[in-house]
Parts: sequence; structure tokens; C-alpha cells
Amino acid sequence: MSAKTKKIGKTRRDSSELKTSVKNPKPQLMRAMKQHRLLRFSQRFEKFQIHGYVVAVGSQFFLLALVSDRLHFDGFECFRIKDVYNLKPDSNRAFIEAALKLRKERMLRPRINMASIEKILLSATRMFPLIAIQREQIDPDVCWIGRVVAIEGKHISMLEISPQATWDSKPSLYLMREITRVGFGGDYENALYLVGGEPPKVLSLEPSAPQRKAKAKKSTVKKRAN
Repeated sequence: MSAKTKKIGKTRRDSSELKTSVKNPKPQLMRAMKQHRLLRFSQRFEKFQIHGYVVAVGSQFFLLALVSDRLHFDGFECFRIKDVYNLKPDSNRAFIEAALKLRKERMLRPRINMASIEKILLSATRMFPLIAIQREQIDPDVCWIGRVVAIEGKHISMLEISPQATWDSKPSLYLMREITRVGFGGDYENALYLVGGEPPKVLSLEPSAPQRKAKAKKSTVKKRAN
């Protein structure tokens, strides 16, 4: 089992910042996506503001192309719409976009099915070798990285890779309703896969595939300091 630092482009929130709640931020997200607008926003479980471009919007989650604090694209993350607030255009947009352009950074648009958390997990797993899930209401400082090998009912079965890039021998179970964020395609996930390679055995991704009904164990590895 594994955990990692979130490597999103972050700006520490001002302690005096007021939480500006929007009853339904979905229209703002849709506009930002259509206008290709660089956003920054706060998230319920995150100490830092998050920067990026909205790529897709579903009923419960939206997909963001992350811009790191080193001004590179750094993978993608699906956030729950209800967990975000203080959405606004990034005040450093001109500088950030100029740097991205001069560095010849290109934003990809993966075809992730945003219809449900199950569809997100399955489509992301088919497109990327590793995904990271977070269950921030359980533990906001831990995430689990690996490959979804089965979905059945309300659970996912995930074969995990450790911070030392070694694969677990057996998958673990997690309730899908506990998942608050899903990440993939970032530098850290790519480095783990580069070193760890393919798991010993690739199992089926079909929802009806058999899965081992073992009690999921929580990783004790915390996120690295930013």
C-alpha cells in the first residue's frame, strides 16, 4: 500500500480568507472549461489552493489538468464538486501561461468517463498505468496508488504499489463512496511505474470479475512535506 504527496500547484491559503460557498459551482466550472481559463480554488481537505484547467465536468466530480508550483503540467485529478469553493481566475494567469508556452508544455485531454466514480476509475485505469485514490474523510493525509483490478457492487479491488515501487501480492478493497479524489498521469505516479513496471499478474477490469473479499488495510505512510 502506498501514499504520496499531492504535487499540485499550490498556494498556501491566507488564514483570513473567507470561505465563499457557492450553492452550485458547476456552472462556473463549465464556463472555465469552455473558456480554457486557468483557475485557482480551495478544497475542503486541502491546506493549499489548487491551480489548473478544467478538462471535464460530471454530475459529482470534475477533472482538472494540474499546474504544479514549478509551472509544469503534472497529471490530472478528479475532485468532488461539493468539496471546492472560492473558485476564481488565477491572478498570475498571464505569467503562468507565458511560462507554459515558452516551455512548450502541452495540456492533454484524456477521455475520462465522468458519469460516476465507477466510470472514472475504470476509464482512468484503462488509460493510465497507475491511479491514486484519496479517502479524505477517513484520512486527509494519505492516498493509495495502484491499479484497479475489479469493481463489484459498492467496492473497488485495487492492487497497490508501495513508495519503494514494489507491488503488493494481493489487492485491497475500498468503498467507492469513501473516495473523494482520483489522480493519474502525474510525475510521481509515472516514476513509480517506471521503476516498478507491470504488476506480477494483471487481473480483469470488468465489474463482474471475482475479487478477494479481504478487509482493506489503511496505509500508514503520510504525505511528504511540500
